[in-house]
Amino acid sequence: MGSLRNGAGLQIGAVASRSGLTVDAIRFYEKQGLLAKLSRTAGGFRVYTEPDVERLNFVSRAQALGFSLGEIRELLLLRDAGGETCSHVHDLLDEKLTAIREKIAELRKLERQLKEATMRCSRELAKECAGSCPVIDEITRSGKAGKEVS
Repeated sequence: MGSLRNGAGLQIGAVASRSGLTVDAIRFYEKQGLLAKLSRTAGGFRVYTEPDVERLNFVSRAQALGFSLGEIRELLLLRDAGGETCSHVHDLLDEKLTAIREKIAELRKLERQLKEATMRCSRELAKECAGSCPVIDEITRSGKAGKEVS
C-alpha cells in the first residue's frame, strides 16, 4: 500500500512508513480519538493526509516523553486551539516531573530492598546453608503480616 493513485491522500502502510509507527499503533490511536474521523476510498481504505501524519508524529514524540494518552489528548486540544498555551503546558510538565520523581524514589527504595536481600542470600551461600532461603522466609512472613520486605 502506498500513496493513492489520485494523490488525494495516503494509505495506512505509507503512513506507517513515514511515521515509524506500526499499522496497529495507527489504528489504535485512531480508535482512541487522537485522529479526526478519516475519509475512506470507494474500496473502504482509510485515507490519511499530511496533517494526519504530523499529528501521529506528535503523538509518538509525546508518548516517548512519557505522556499518557489522556495527557496527549489534552496536548492535542491545546495545540489545535492555538493561542496562549505555555502556562497550561508548563503545569502539565510540572505534574509529569512530580510523577517521575515519585517513581524514581519508589525505584530507589526497591533497589535498596533488593540489594539487602541479595546480601542476605550471599551471607547464607557463604555458610553453605542447607535450610530454607531466608529471603523466601521473610517474603512469606511479610505477606502474612502485610509488611514490605526490608
